[in-house]
Amino acid sequence: MSCFKSGWFVIYTKPHHERKIADQLIKIDAEPFLPIVKRLRVWSDRRKYVDMPLFPSYVFVNLEDIETYFTSLDLKGVLYYVREGQHIARVSESVIKNLKLIVTNIESEVEVSSEYLQPGSTLFIKEGPFTGFNCEVIQYKGKQKILVRIELLQRNILLDIPVEYLMGVPEMSDN
Repeated sequence: MSCFKSGWFVIYTKPHHERKIADQLIKIDAEPFLPIVKRLRVWSDRRKYVDMPLFPSYVFVNLEDIETYFTSLDLKGVLYYVREGQHIARVSESVIKNLKLIVTNIESEVEVSSEYLQPGSTLFIKEGPFTGFNCEVIQYKGKQKILVRIELLQRNILLDIPVEYLMGVPEMSDN
């Protein structure tokens, strides 16, 4: 951590603490991002759409300095920062931008899954919020869905994308 570079990182939280931590991050002058989507919840006596985190127990944070990193670790409900090996994992600005587009322009239901899903045919997304990502066509709960894997969080985003937004993955030459 001796040569800290500012950017987006991911905090893993205690269950159901995402909003509290996002509020606390604002108070310490850090920029949080908590992707929220509406989900239909069904109880025995009623059905209601509620705001839920897209990635339960994860909060994205834009850190400017190492002091904010250490201060954020002391916030009530923070367990740790997601790591890649010995370093805290950095999330690219483009991934954050795409996630913001998804949660603000959501037209179809987005589902996040942590279960392993069998790979299907691979395509490339040429338009929309996930432009530039590879995706897979899969059968999920009896419906054909587009799967985008978020390896850093070990999560899959399942969504419906218009077919005109998709194209075959360009072949890589062996030269």
